[in-house]
Amino acid sequence: LSMDTLTISSKGTTTTTLAMRSFYLGPIDLFIPGASYHADFIGHAICLHQSEDYKTKCSALDCIKRMQLYSNSLMRYGKSPYLYPLYGLGELPQGFARLSAVYGGTYMLNKPFDGFVMENGKVVGVKSEGEVARCKQVICDPSYAPDLVRKVGRVVRAICILDHPIPNTADALSCQIILPQNQIGRKHGICAFRSHIYISCVSFDHKVAAERFFIAMVATIVETDNPPRELAAGIRLLGPMKECFVKDSDLYEPIGSGTDNQIFISSSYDATTHFESTCDDVLNIYERLMGEKFDFSKVKARLDDE
Repeated sequence: LSMDTLTISSKGTTTTTLAMRSFYLGPIDLFIPGASYHADFIGHAICLHQSEDYKTKCSALDCIKRMQLYSNSLMRYGKSPYLYPLYGLGELPQGFARLSAVYGGTYMLNKPFDGFVMENGKVVGVKSEGEVARCKQVICDPSYAPDLVRKVGRVVRAICILDHPIPNTADALSCQIILPQNQIGRKHGICAFRSHIYISCVSFDHKVAAERFFIAMVATIVETDNPPRELAAGIRLLGPMKECFVKDSDLYEPIGSGTDNQIFISSSYDATTHFESTCDDVLNIYERLMGEKFDFSKVKARLDDE
């Protein structure tokens, strides 16, 4: 098995064309003994596929690369393949603000949005409190352009405050739990590709909660008229809670690419807690904005130079 080639094969089976379902039925056991009995864990917890469709739509090679990414990340950082910013995700826009200032940009916090200024069908500015900030392009989430997005579903989230680690996690100060749809009976035809239940937990160790407290989030795609009940299987895993806040919201995606009016809109955050779909959305926005795919090799070269 060579992870560095596009011709990973065994006994004549080439994974570039072999569907993952067929790979589970035999060849994978040649590489990972017993793996075919752990398809849910491999496909959803390691490879992060959001539905069972990957078994027929994704090649075995794609899944092997995802497994390799997980393994390499785990070896690099030790206990977890994931990174999480101290003091929470709010540090990411703060990092953007500092970088923006370095390059002469202006960061306006809590500035109300009053609308776009359009000329000849293209955005040329943003209105706020009687002032206009001039621009050539806008990147925004769906709430700023309700007429340019369409509803594609709903998501329900619970934010829970705990004074203990999630049970059966070896007292982990942080963790991610994914409950695959076929293990909890979630097989709704419309939203099946997003119907897993996702749980993430961070704690005082990440400077996001008071000492000895934990914050857990449980999320899934809404499939019934009783969204909170759909989180029950995930909520049960958390144990006793100090507080629990539940809210469901609509999911939107942009109608167009944004190249015509130069308004580039992101998709709403889905139920996943690992942010893979968010990263994909960022790369998609970059490609629409710049007209080319993001070249990670250039970033690596610049980091090496520094």
